[in-house]
Amino acid sequence: MRVLAIVTRIIQQFFRDKRTLALMLIAPLFILTLMNFIFDSEAYSPKIGVHGAPEQLVTVLGENDSKVIEYEENEPEKWITADGLDAFISFDKGNQEITLEGSDPSVSRAVLGVLQKSGQPDQQAQPSVNYLHGSDDMTSFDYIGPVLIGVFIFFFVFLIAGVSFLRERTSGTLDRIMATPLKRWELVLGYVIGFGIFTTFQAVLISAFSISVLDMMMEGPYFYVLLITFLLAMTSLTLGTLLSTFANNELQMFQFIPLVIVPQVFFSGLFKLETMAEWLQSISYAMPLKYGAVALQGIMIKGYGWEDIAQDVYILLGFSLAFLILNIFALKKVRRL
Repeated sequence: MRVLAIVTRIIQQFFRDKRTLALMLIAPLFILTLMNFIFDSEAYSPKIGVHGAPEQLVTVLGENDSKVIEYEENEPEKWITADGLDAFISFDKGNQEITLEGSDPSVSRAVLGVLQKSGQPDQQAQPSVNYLHGSDDMTSFDYIGPVLIGVFIFFFVFLIAGVSFLRERTSGTLDRIMATPLKRWELVLGYVIGFGIFTTFQAVLISAFSISVLDMMMEGPYFYVLLITFLLAMTSLTLGTLLSTFANNELQMFQFIPLVIVPQVFFSGLFKLETMAEWLQSISYAMPLKYGAVALQGIMIKGYGWEDIAQDVYILLGFSLAFLILNIFALKKVRRL
């Protein structure tokens, strides 16, 4: 009977905590549905530009599920950058030259595979292969590494900041602070700066370890990597503290992970967005992690400078400021100042 009493008490607790009960039933269905959309996407079709290519080769490339664009000017770097090509093939006096975009090794292998299938039997000379970014010994870890840096920083900062702020509130510390003449914006700003010092150190440590110890590819200025990781940490910090005001205990804080963090990982760049349906791609624009991951990949793999990452920087700043302002209003839920 005592065991039955414990079982009854636990069941009653679950029914009293409607949020936990709903999350146990709905969150797995939400994640599985999202994964179904992502993994059920179409196969990636390489986008290849050609100049002076035989008509037979253009036809065969199209038959091998490649998107072929013909150009009159033989400027591989220009067209790859301007039109987002995966490769550019040029023919000059019988010599074939292949220029790969190269930032994603899996795409480079796919392009070379398609070209191998489309090879002409009468062609004796081996084509010259060049890389706009990366090289032939670039690994998949070099490609997804920058994304993983962003994912880990965003996840751990979100979790630590949210749980820490929640403890401040549930332990009564926040109530005592709010009993002082302190304004809401001063309280929020103080917590953000305080937590921000440690999250910034974490971001620096993760990025420095990845580049120096794990020998991750690094083509651009290291300062920009620190800038993006800092902005990602601040965005995650302000989002974590914001959502913590809607949690009554640590379990409820953890419940935000499958609803907030997991979808961001799916749209961060670990999976090809181009293969997804257009309506699914549009969701990624609301994901802060996407902008940080894209910027980190651009800096570390393509050597991007300020002009290339400025838009991502401004968007991350916008997210941080928006969450910061919402934090100020969310404190009304705790106590009016």
